[in-house]
Amino acid sequence: MSPIKTLRVMKKQPVQIRNNRGFSLLEALLGFLILSIGMLGIASLQAISLKAGKTSVYGSVAMMKVEELFESMRANPSATALDAYAVAGAGAGTNNNCVGATICSGVELAQEDIYWWKKNLVAGLPGSTTTAITYTAAIPPSKMATMTINVKWDERDKNTGGSISKTYSTTARICTDVPC
Repeated sequence: MSPIKTLRVMKKQPVQIRNNRGFSLLEALLGFLILSIGMLGIASLQAISLKAGKTSVYGSVAMMKVEELFESMRANPSATALDAYAVAGAGAGTNNNCVGATICSGVELAQEDIYWWKKNLVAGLPGSTTTAITYTAAIPPSKMATMTINVKWDERDKNTGGSISKTYSTTARICTDVPC
């Protein structure tokens, strides 16, 4: 025998495909059904996230508007003016034209602050219906009065199709005399 072995090359015979002739109509429809269900799930999640985003925006607007009013109160800190904020907060406020040459008292400035604040609140927070501002006077020897602001607005309720009330409430201590 010779040390060199001969290699046999085998011819590859073609594989006959008798049963595999592509997808059937049933398989294609089943794949389309699964894809459709997945796409509906994604659309549902998108709608839920948009609603949650809108709720978050409204809460942020309410918080910013309340802080804006607290800053107006800190700029006009007399006890009578703080009481005027609470009284004017029950109504719509009054536009006293305190800008420019007109000199306004602390009470008139408080009424105007409430007037413009409520206009801006409705513009930034559609459906805001009621606000409540409460004033608790400082108890001597402290000079810190307590102000509480509640903002209420309505949002669309996805489950019932109606509306649902939301409220943002916060309290701040404001100095009524300088130095505090």
